[in-house]
Amino acid sequence: MKLSSPHKLKDIAELINCTFEGDATHLITGLNEIHMVEHGDIVFVDHPKYYDKALQSKATTILINKNVTCPEGKALLISDDPFRDYNKLVRHFYPVNYSQKQISDSAKVGKDSIIMPGVYLGNNVTIGNNCVIHPNVVIYNDCHIGNNVIIHANCVIGADAFYYKKRADMFDKMISCGRVIIEDDVEIGPMCTVDKGVSGDTRIGAGTKMDNHVQIGHDTQVGKMCLMASQVGVAGVVKIEDGVTLWGQAGIRSDVTIGKGAVLLAQAGLGEDIPAGKTYFGSPAGDARAKMKEVAALKMLPDLIKKLNA
Repeated sequence: MKLSSPHKLKDIAELINCTFEGDATHLITGLNEIHMVEHGDIVFVDHPKYYDKALQSKATTILINKNVTCPEGKALLISDDPFRDYNKLVRHFYPVNYSQKQISDSAKVGKDSIIMPGVYLGNNVTIGNNCVIHPNVVIYNDCHIGNNVIIHANCVIGADAFYYKKRADMFDKMISCGRVIIEDDVEIGPMCTVDKGVSGDTRIGAGTKMDNHVQIGHDTQVGKMCLMASQVGVAGVVKIEDGVTLWGQAGIRSDVTIGKGAVLLAQAGLGEDIPAGKTYFGSPAGDARAKMKEVAALKMLPDLIKKLNA
């Protein structure tokens, strides 16, 4: 999330009542979680496993719960609870702003687009030209839909990220302030869900087609001309390159990349990157040919055991 104007380090520290290291006039221009950070951003880190990643990231201000050496050209905000204070900053710069009208006054709908009964369009939603939004679709604040897009009934576009910190007595919700961007010529089947980015964009590339009951997690980037069959589930921060096919009930864990033109067969469970042009199968998913040979070998196993015991 980009701030409307730059803010000085000392002013941000005062907002969340924490100490800081670095030039008091050091400028902050945005807030982002670790996967999306850019120069000028604040990123938070509260686990030793990720200290180095955050400190060496593109972020120029690190909200951290440990006194460490401040990297050159950067600044530190020292907090006893970076997750809590990051949420405070998000809520300060991105205050709650729900529309209680079915179609927000700030929503914009392009030429020749059809908005059917029961559709909800939140604040600052934009719908391009020649779109069809079927009944009971919900599109949350700040989402952008391109031209020639079809969204079938009962879809939810822009719901909050599934992102929580486990406390001793509760799950603490990360406040989402990102968006969903749906490019031109996309078709989304009934009852699909596309979650907004935590602080950046979830994007569905031009020409992509999604079957019924598909779930796309926060900050995932779907390329152009992809196909997703029914009940595909994609976690957050996944990169799906152009021309990928995901068959029914395939599941993809967070933070993996699926290369251009790759295919994930039905009911596969993917936990690692797939190279371009490869076909994967099984759970855990692997090269389809190798997995099929494994299945064939397993079918032979009972007969082999009988022979050994004869």
